[in-house]
Amino acid sequence: MYTVTLVLLAIDAIAMIVLVLLQSGKSAGLSGAISGGAEQLFGKQKARGVDAIMHKATIVTAVLFFVLTFLLGYILNQ
Repeated sequence: MYTVTLVLLAIDAIAMIVLVLLQSGKSAGLSGAISGGAEQLFGKQKARGVDAIMHKATIVTAVLFFVLTFLLGYILNQ
């Protein structure tokens, strides 16, 4: 069980890295980062198409990464 979880964690980490690197940048420079963050916070900037799918997949892989890491560190390592 420990080895299977460790392999799943490695696959999930690679998938998350690939998804993050494939996403397009939302803005350029410091001023764009500040205003882009505010627009995203208040919902003015909506992701469409492939960007939305990759964003949701990144969230799923991040949650799975957290769960697998917790499982490996606290439950299976006793």
